[in-house]
This record gives sequence, structure tokens and C-alpha cells, in this order.
Amino acid sequence: MLDYAALSALAAVVREGSFERAAQALHVTPSAISQRIRQLEERVGCALVVRDQPCRPTETGRRLCQHVDRVRLLEQDLRGTLPGQDLGGNARVALPIAVNADSLATWLAPVIAGFAAERPVLIEVAVDDQDHTGEWLRSGAVVAAVTGMARPASGCNSRALGAMRYLAAASPAFIARHFADGVGAASLALAPSLQFNTKDELQARWARRLCHRHVELPRHTLPSAEAFVAAALAGMGWGMHPHVLIAPQLATGKLVELVPGTPLDVPLYWQHARAASQLLEELSGAIAAAARDALLAP
Repeated sequence: MLDYAALSALAAVVREGSFERAAQALHVTPSAISQRIRQLEERVGCALVVRDQPCRPTETGRRLCQHVDRVRLLEQDLRGTLPGQDLGGNARVALPIAVNADSLATWLAPVIAGFAAERPVLIEVAVDDQDHTGEWLRSGAVVAAVTGMARPASGCNSRALGAMRYLAAASPAFIARHFADGVGAASLALAPSLQFNTKDELQARWARRLCHRHVELPRHTLPSAEAFVAAALAGMGWGMHPHVLIAPQLATGKLVELVPGTPLDVPLYWQHARAASQLLEELSGAIAAAARDALLAP
């Protein structure tokens, strides 16, 4: 029989990234976390955590993290259906998910908020590039993710949500200053671009498709979808913006496409653990329904 207190400690270390933060999350001491994980490692006969900055799970540790998250969700499904059993009263279950920032800033936040307001859950949202949220699933740190990967991670189901349309846009003054002679490889190599973080390749992908070759872009880094818009309006640089997010600025002319008619459509998928959890299925249904209204048809 597995020790679920130790499994909870393992999941907390993986999710929080360190023994100290895991201890704070579980309201115990770091030495207690260390002892629980050491005993669990002795019991299963292998290392479960790579003690690094941040801590990350081994393959066996990843599988155990997935297991404990699924057990919690399944136990939550039983609350109220077994009146003779004490499953923790009205306790809420953690539901860790990973999403891309642009989805969160546009169509996804209201879905998550509405779901959490009506269900006994505590949503834990990790934000990463859509091409990297799948890594959170594979590591066991989350049970579901909005991702750019179509192929399901091990033990997960994958559902096409649709495509998010991005437009390369900047302020009229920025375009007049940097692209007076047109938008091409030479001008793009000199004009400052905006990127979300070092994983963000949307600007490079759009430039490569336009110029038919790689262009080394000068970059400002702004890890916020809203800051992207503010920076573009201020003339800081050009970037790939979700169409829905900058539609008002396009309508008023405060932002202009660099090359009209050259959108970049990024397919998105919802992947979640295959555990037969009613809560996870309900969240999946709510996200799929919202995506049908907000994204281009898959």
C-alpha cells in the first residue's frame, strides 16, 4: 500500500520546485518533506526526485505524481455519494493545469473562473508557451494542459480545440520609422520585435514564412500578453498578437498589420489525464465549448 502523505509531499515538491516551498504549501517543515520522500524512495527502490533548481521528478516520480493527482480527483467524485464514509468533508481538491498566456488573456480565464466558482476545486494554473505546456503534463506536474501538441502525452487524451489567429502588428509610427521601404528580411533584422520569453518563436515563424528563410530578429522580452499590446501601442516593437486581443486597436488604427493578409494560425489542443474523473471531464467539456466560440474551427 502506498503512503499517500509521502505521495502528497512528492507531488508538492514537483509542483513547487523545491522542498522549502513544498513544506510551506503543506504546512510542515522541510525536514518532514525530506523524510517522507526518502522513505518513499526506499520503499519503491529508486530515486523519485532530482534535487536540482528547480527540483524535477524522475520517470518513476512523474508516474507517482500523476497517480496521486488522479486519486484525489477520483476521491472528490465520491464525496456526497458515500454518506457513511469520511472523505474530508467539504475540502477542495487541487486541479493543476498548464495553459498558454494568450489563451488565458483572451478566452480561457472566464471558463476557469466559472468552473472553479461552482465546483469544489482549487485551480492551480501554470503559464508557459503552447509548445511547452505539454512538458508539464509529461512531468506529472499537471493533470491537463492547453498545448500546441496534437499527439497525446503518455496516459492522456488529446482533443483539438481550434486555432488561435495571430497578426503581426505595430503602431503606425513604428511602421513608418522602421518599414518605410517595406517589410522584408533586411528591415526585420533591424526593427525591434517583441517576444513573450525565450521559448516564444511566433515572431521568428512569421518572419521565416514571409521571407522564406531564417531572420535573426532583435528582441524585447515581455512576459505578458497585455504588456505586448501596451508595448506595441507605445512603439516599442512589433509582435504577434492574438487577433481577438487587438481587434479594437486595429479598428481604430492605433495598431496596423505589418503585412495585411498574413495571419499565423496556431492550432491548440486540450490534453488531460485519462482518469475517469467527473470533475476533469466537466472542465474539459467547458473548455471545449468555449473554444468553439473563441477559436477558428479545428
